[in-house]
Amino acid sequence: MGKHSACPLERTCSLNSGCVHHCIVGWFATVVLGFSLLGGLLLGAIVSSTDAAAVFAVLRSKKVHLKGHLRSLLELESGSNDPMAIFLTIGIIHLMVNPTASMLDLILMFIRQMGIGAIMGYIMGKGITFLIKRLRLEYEGLYPVLSLALLLLSYGATTALGGNGFLAVYLAGMVVGNSDFIRKKSLIRFHDGLAWLMQITMFLLLGLQVFPSHLIPIATGSLFVSVFLIFVARPASVFLTLMFTKMSFREKTMVSWVGLRGAVPIILSTFLFLANISNAELMFNVVFFIVLISALFQGWSIPTVARLLKVDAPFEHKQHYPIEFVPTEGMDTDLVEFAVTYDSAVINKSVVNLGLPKDNLVVLISRNDNFLIPSGGTVLEEGDAVLAFVSKRDMPEVRAIFSKQKESDEKQ
Repeated sequence: MGKHSACPLERTCSLNSGCVHHCIVGWFATVVLGFSLLGGLLLGAIVSSTDAAAVFAVLRSKKVHLKGHLRSLLELESGSNDPMAIFLTIGIIHLMVNPTASMLDLILMFIRQMGIGAIMGYIMGKGITFLIKRLRLEYEGLYPVLSLALLLLSYGATTALGGNGFLAVYLAGMVVGNSDFIRKKSLIRFHDGLAWLMQITMFLLLGLQVFPSHLIPIATGSLFVSVFLIFVARPASVFLTLMFTKMSFREKTMVSWVGLRGAVPIILSTFLFLANISNAELMFNVVFFIVLISALFQGWSIPTVARLLKVDAPFEHKQHYPIEFVPTEGMDTDLVEFAVTYDSAVINKSVVNLGLPKDNLVVLISRNDNFLIPSGGTVLEEGDAVLAFVSKRDMPEVRAIFSKQKESDEKQ
């Protein structure tokens, strides 16, 4: 459940980059590994999925933040190319196991799956938000269970109708994440913890399927494919699909470099065993090797590349406060954090002289890892984090007070 703010054109391009990338890698795999055309395209489809969570985990560990819309675009790409990778993998497998199937069948499957998936995702997202807002359950702990059950229902219902269940769940999460309701924070924490549990379980089970001795014979060919993917296929697909956007060359280069492969390609490669595809074990080992090289080679270098390209920004440390506020139904007040930057006009001003609108209250100040309960005479200092109860109707005015700079204040 999250928000994305990339511009519409960049969103469209992020959806198309996976298709371009998969075709380029598929062609190269036929040349280097000797796969058939469909086999090469299948490999390209499997490794087309990227893992933004791994990228941001590396950036957080190195205390690096990305500028502008880069973070939103990478999150959007990672979330949206998973359904596409799954569709392409299943579609190409369908062509391989059904000699009578044609590309027209694949096109019709794409229209049906993506169309139904998009419609069901939006409808279920609105429905989940409506139910969480309206239902009055006796126990607070039942709301996370309800949300999980409704997401599983979204996947099952969409799949039963012939749509893409992964796309439906992704869009439903987007709709819910961009909606406002009382229990949103607790639901986000629940699903975040559940996601980490599932990732740990997934990597544990996938690790049991790999035999290191089987990777040695295919190491040379897989290394060539990995290098081609990192330095040719990914940059070519990114620059081609982002050609008409306003992103700079450095930003496009950064997007092309952070295409890390995660667990999804390995999971998709297990579909080959279910379909009894020839060379399934060989392709599984190749995919695992590609993911391993991507994680080891690209992963550690992401913070360095971001600094060299000058697309990094100061790391935003999230302050954890000793209080938590859960609004009730019909309440228009929220607990909001404001940062006092080095050029803020509120520096050296007391709380009473901030000019906050009536019924808006500063309740806590974080200063040098300590918490202060302010009075009207408490003076704000550079680097303070101010926690305040703010009415939604006064939010723009209060934000303007804290974002006002010294220069503009002195001119007046």
